[in-house]
Amino acid sequence: MQIIDLESIGLREMNKTLHAQAETTNQTAWEIVNPKGAHAIACGLDAPIEVTVKGSTGYYCAGMNQQATVNIHGSAGPGTAENMMSGKVVIEGDASQYAGATGHGGLLVIKGNASSRCGISMKGINIVVQGNIGHMSAFMAQSGNLVVCGDAGDALGDSCYEARLFVRGEVKSLGADCEKKEMRPEHIEILKDLLEQAGIDAAPEEFTRYGSARNLYNFDVDNAAAY
Repeated sequence: MQIIDLESIGLREMNKTLHAQAETTNQTAWEIVNPKGAHAIACGLDAPIEVTVKGSTGYYCAGMNQQATVNIHGSAGPGTAENMMSGKVVIEGDASQYAGATGHGGLLVIKGNASSRCGISMKGINIVVQGNIGHMSAFMAQSGNLVVCGDAGDALGDSCYEARLFVRGEVKSLGADCEKKEMRPEHIEILKDLLEQAGIDAAPEEFTRYGSARNLYNFDVDNAAAY
């Protein structure tokens, strides 16, 4: 394992070193020490490497991730795994606002709680939260799966499209055009697989599925107040 001391070499040089693996991939395991809440750690990775961050991070850690596995041994600031394409990001602590925003693919696992707007505008990413999530999560979520083992805040799934939202606990309120859905066998299988990938021991049958009521797909003046 290669160890990078962020305090010694700086953020730009650290990311440059990790980006070089997209061409060589000689070293597949990296550890970043002394992150001290720095922003944009391990952004834009595009190689099958594993990066472990030993501490908490600032904004946009693992943003635009492709192929790589990023483990954050601490909590993460806003926008972690934003616009993620593939790979896996695991946060051992809590996540701040809009974790996994606009994500197109891959798996984001949050072992603690997630703040507001978790999974906003998600476009295919899978997000598993072991704790609770804040308000306006999955706002305008287009596709993918959001799994919440705890409770969800206000306006869950507001204006969502075809994303699947699974919540084990209580939902404070549903957003516009979001409703409770039938939990069919195929959804149990999807949920079982995601929980296994995330390493979380929970029974899929204990979750409730939510999704779009499909009333706001096209503008209707009678629904103007809901937009």
